[in-house]
Amino acid sequence: MMKQKLASELTPQARQRGLTVALITWFLMHAGFFLIIPLLSVHYVDDLGWAAAFIGVVLAVRQFAQQGLSVFGGALADRFGAKGLIVLGTLVRTFSFVLMGFATTPTMLLAGGALAALGGAMFGAPLKAAVAALAPAEQLSELYARIGVLQNLARTVGPIVGSFLIQYDFAYVGAASASFFLLAFVLSLLLLPAVQVSNEKQPMTQGLNLAFHDRPFLLYTALMMGFWFMWTQLSIAMPLEVKTLTGSDSSVGMLFTVNAVIAIVLQVPLLRLAQRFLRPMPMIIVGIVSMAFSLGMVALVETVWHLYVSVFFFAAGIVLVMPNAETIAASLADPTARGAYFGVNSLALAIGGGIGHIAGGVLVDYAMANGMHMLPWVTFGMVGLLTAVAMLQFYRRNRTRMTPGLVLAAAD
Repeated sequence: MMKQKLASELTPQARQRGLTVALITWFLMHAGFFLIIPLLSVHYVDDLGWAAAFIGVVLAVRQFAQQGLSVFGGALADRFGAKGLIVLGTLVRTFSFVLMGFATTPTMLLAGGALAALGGAMFGAPLKAAVAALAPAEQLSELYARIGVLQNLARTVGPIVGSFLIQYDFAYVGAASASFFLLAFVLSLLLLPAVQVSNEKQPMTQGLNLAFHDRPFLLYTALMMGFWFMWTQLSIAMPLEVKTLTGSDSSVGMLFTVNAVIAIVLQVPLLRLAQRFLRPMPMIIVGIVSMAFSLGMVALVETVWHLYVSVFFFAAGIVLVMPNAETIAASLADPTARGAYFGVNSLALAIGGGIGHIAGGVLVDYAMANGMHMLPWVTFGMVGLLTAVAMLQFYRRNRTRMTPGLVLAAAD
């Protein structure tokens, strides 16, 4: 077992190198993920005629299993360190996307999704905890903003590559996606430092016990489920909508490119403007309202250009929510159990994203069968508005728990 070091035991240069490797790995993971996942609904629903509800179930199973198991991945990182889990997880994810790309039966696709979930559970919370451990506390906000830029760049690169390759064979999409994770595996194996992510080693159950008994943290995690419910529609409902409007597979890649480019352009100026007036939690609330408004607008779209207007507000909302959500989670986490806290926080994506994928597929199927185009989008928008109201109440009651004065410095 590799020897773990506290971040304070590393030289500043070693910490910076570790952060650079972690950020590159983060980029590769997101690019590989978005290279294939948005195209699953296009390939299996529109090209092969499978039910959208089934693809929603596959995506939900992967989402729920990955984020649910991340609870244990985070606790294991507290006990044994993050590097080994990240290395093993990226390797498992490599094989999973090869399987998904070559799947010809529902069983194969489900197996690929389950394997992808296992790999993601291994590296998700440990990578976040490693970043939080390596970065000086005063730089966390700026760092999460830079990660937001990287994620949006990845969401541009991935779909462009995937949309090009799907014109030839979906198996190429799976192989290309896997190659991104293979590169992340090699990079993390050779260059990522073996950093201890919690201030003290402790039994898995101790860190989980702390997180599961932290009521404000659990409530914050529960409320973030509404955000992830909306966010997952970018992988299930929106690709089907843009394909319906254009009749072209490549338009799905364009949808993600437009979303990512808007987010990249808005990242610095929008965050700088928002931080002049708002703290992180209010920025999350405003971002959720923007996303809810954008999804509700889709109910009225008639052309792909109308859809891109909606995508603008969706991307703006994500820009406001994503970095601030990580900042709040880091500030609420007990430093003696960072991995466990980030693992428990993954339940927001597990449950909210899982429900979002299933609901998105079921509602789209039902709307198409019954001529009720507005139903899914009105539903998505209402979920977002209710989430924003609940977030506002949470902030009013718990603002003293947030780190005073913690705001974003502009920098996926």
